[in-house]
Amino acid sequence: MQPMLNIAIRAARSAGDFIARQSGNIPNLRIEAKTSNDFVSEVDREAEARIIDTLLKAYPDHGILAEEAGKQSGDGEFEWIIDPLDGTTNFLHGFPHFAVSIALRQGGRLQQAVIYDPIKQELFTASKGEGATLNNRRIRVSKPKTIDGALIGTGFPFRAHEHFPAYQAMFAEVFGAAADIRRAGSAALDLAYVAAGRLDGFWEIGLKPWDIAAGALLIREAGGLIGDFSGEGQYLQTGNVVAGNPRLFNDLVERLQPHLTPALKQ
Repeated sequence: MQPMLNIAIRAARSAGDFIARQSGNIPNLRIEAKTSNDFVSEVDREAEARIIDTLLKAYPDHGILAEEAGKQSGDGEFEWIIDPLDGTTNFLHGFPHFAVSIALRQGGRLQQAVIYDPIKQELFTASKGEGATLNNRRIRVSKPKTIDGALIGTGFPFRAHEHFPAYQAMFAEVFGAAADIRRAGSAALDLAYVAAGRLDGFWEIGLKPWDIAAGALLIREAGGLIGDFSGEGQYLQTGNVVAGNPRLFNDLVERLQPHLTPALKQ
């Protein structure tokens, strides 16, 4: 196993185990609203601090891009992309579906990925060129050729209400063909589930790099595709994501494109 992946696993487990311990103390937590319906708690901040401390002790020259701490410049080659608690709203309501997400980017390319669900104790990992695993067992994307009869994941554009009419049209398009749609509230875990074949595909509008990065590498290493709404690779810049196995990915992109507004085509 790659040394950098080992360090990321250590950081994710430390943060995740802390989060799990705090899940019984939710009524006593300090909670702030960053924007409408977007919350942060002291658990998010402490989990992130634990991750950053573990990573920088091992690699003090590396850069950091984290949800709460923001960007910290490093040597310019290596950058860790961190979401300490993806699914904060779930966590704050005692809904047991959230995860720690850590990715390493080297020279602009994703190299390592860890997504850890501390409640189910499921550890998703990937290294570029070496495949993806769940608890050390190899995972692959599912095999449906189209979204017909498929199980598709999504997320509502709760941060960008201006895109909701377009999203509703996309939802109606997918719902008319798929077996069902799931909105579980953690994009990182949704992408990990695509990599593991639990979801056949996924789409969402307006995500952040820390929501996407680790899951993107997991999907690619599990044999899938991830892109933006044009099917290209600008999803970390746009925050607009489509994912699935290669054939289903193309079908999903084609079905979503007629419903894109000019703002979503940028």
